[in-house]
Amino acid sequence: MLGEDHAIVIEFPEHKEKISELNKTDSAFAESARRYHALDQEIRTLELDNAPIDDDAMHQLKHDRAVLKDAIYQRLQG
Repeated sequence: MLGEDHAIVIEFPEHKEKISELNKTDSAFAESARRYHALDQEIRTLELDNAPIDDDAMHQLKHDRAVLKDAIYQRLQG
């Protein structure tokens, strides 16, 4: 669905408390979460504006978001 919010707490609601804790105590996690949020915002904005970038660029943004999401999930499991 275009413009769908993929915020970390929406993607991993079962880890909401740990996400909050790590954002306060782990600067590397907080930076990854910040970058993820910025990418998600950029993607949603582009989707809602009918993606005024080429498909390859949009695919790269979504790939980068997925890589960050995987890294964040791994950290939440640790």
